[in-house]
Amino acid sequence: MTKVLATGTFEILHPGHLTYLQKAKELGDELIVIVARDKMIKHKRKPLIPEKQRLEMVRALKIVDKAILGSEKDIFEPLQEIEPDIITLGYDQRFDEETLMKELRKRGLMAEVVRIESINPGQLCGSGKIIKKIVDEFRD
Repeated sequence: MTKVLATGTFEILHPGHLTYLQKAKELGDELIVIVARDKMIKHKRKPLIPEKQRLEMVRALKIVDKAILGSEKDIFEPLQEIEPDIITLGYDQRFDEETLMKELRKRGLMAEVVRIESINPGQLCGSGKIIKKIVDEFRD
């Protein structure tokens, strides 16, 4: 059984998230999703949607076999327990595959890293784009 791991913030679910998760699921038998903790998000603004609510939304997706919150200390901590065969990265996630592979090996994890390329599923396929559109539409 091939375990595939996908990670992300999943602030406002949109077609880009669904495409990412569908492509990830196609790589194996079980799709496990780690939803980023509010505290650990440093590369962009903090989410408006609380982490437990984001987790609940991801868990509700039929394609997801299991979803958990990430660690508040070390992003690699849950990987030790999950022991995924494949770790997927979204086209816009800021991880360098080679650096990630080195860190995984250092920790004794032999997972393959696969970048899921963008297939442009729509104009509003980004939480930031959706929020901007809402703000622009409701400006006085």
